[in-house]
Amino acid sequence: SAVALLILVAAVGLGVALALLPQAPVTRFCMAPNNQTGFLCDDRVTCIPASWVCDRASHCGNGEDEQEKLCGDLPHSLPGHLVFLCSNLRFWVYADQRCNGMNDCGDCSDEMGSLASCPPCGWEWWSCIPVHYEYCSCIPRRLCRDGTQHCLGWSDENLC
Repeated sequence: SAVALLILVAAVGLGVALALLPQAPVTRFCMAPNNQTGFLCDDRVTCIPASWVCDRASHCGNGEDEQEKLCGDLPHSLPGHLVFLCSNLRFWVYADQRCNGMNDCGDCSDEMGSLASCPPCGWEWWSCIPVHYEYCSCIPRRLCRDGTQHCLGWSDENLC
């Protein structure tokens, strides 16, 4: 029984020692629906879109997407893969807002230029020079032939 007690004490000691070793950092990068940059929850299964992090609504089972250490000093407290810095460095957007067709930065730097690296307009978009501030180089095709000018040369009404 002394040998069994010694083995038990050694096993507990080994378990405590292993628990005290530095743990590898948790990688939070994942691909959310629509191939957008995401945040991996503690369950290591749930992947939420980047823009759902720190939005004051918990989307992860343990609420880790709303924790103070993550949301306390935006954007600096966020993992880098969740953030896109606009060309005006005072502004930023969530990484899943880059290349979404909308002018989220205010200067189209999240939609155009070398920093954004966006593909050309997708099949749901019409390529033109928009007249509205909210779009950069494409407009949603649902706006075509709706009787309202959305493109500088009226191509959304005449060609689209």
